[in-house]
Amino acid sequence: MGSITFWLAIPIFILGLAVGSFLNVLVMRSLRGEGFWRGRSHCDHCGRVLAWYEMIPLLSFLVLRGRCRTCKTEIDIMHPVVELITGILFVWWWVIGFAFFKITSTPLLQIIQPAFWLLVGILFLVIFLIDLKSSYIPDWTVAALFWLVLIYRVLLSWVGIYQVKDLAWSLFGASVLMLFFLFLWLITKKRGFGFGDVKLIFPLGLIMGWPKMLIGTWLAFAVGALVGLILILIGQKKWGQTVPFAPFLIIGTTICLLYGDSLLSLYRAWI
Repeated sequence: MGSITFWLAIPIFILGLAVGSFLNVLVMRSLRGEGFWRGRSHCDHCGRVLAWYEMIPLLSFLVLRGRCRTCKTEIDIMHPVVELITGILFVWWWVIGFAFFKITSTPLLQIIQPAFWLLVGILFLVIFLIDLKSSYIPDWTVAALFWLVLIYRVLLSWVGIYQVKDLAWSLFGASVLMLFFLFLWLITKKRGFGFGDVKLIFPLGLIMGWPKMLIGTWLAFAVGALVGLILILIGQKKWGQTVPFAPFLIIGTTICLLYGDSLLSLYRAWI
């Protein structure tokens, strides 16, 4: 890493921490049914409005030793974890992701492509957290992801980077996956997973593309089954109880995006 890139990574990391702090507000207020655009941040337990120096990302949590300054109740560990993950995501985007997309010869796409993947990462994190904490996926997150991915894929097809037939296959495959999830949702009497997962699989399938979406979906079920079995063995869950499935869909999709081509080649060589 060059010295300029290194020093620029520091403010990028701080920006990521700030965005992570906003995501915490967005997630927590979504869970409580509150609007994130109004009202000041307050302690989740005693309700006291927080001072500005109690909301410095990551640093305030460390200084306060993870407890509210007034009621001494432990602060949800999710807050610093989300801030740290978002900060790391921003640094990855700057050091690796942004540089990767400079290989394109289209100047506009050198900005649009990394911005797209950064927004996708943020939406993935929001969906992951909300479903993990509430077993609920807000419609606005699925809609935002759908339109973001669709417009991006159409743009790539328009400039010739993504073939129109590949876009058509991706739309077809995502539709089939959505119908498959709908079928599972109905035959399990709506207990296998939520309807939000049925809607979420469409934009996830579209972003993975055909046929890699099959690998990503299989990974989601495999990781979900493994985690579910572990939770049963350690006594955290019982047979028949469900766990939020969107986090596994996000994990499967992320693995597919990073290693999908290699996994697909391995599968083809195996068969």
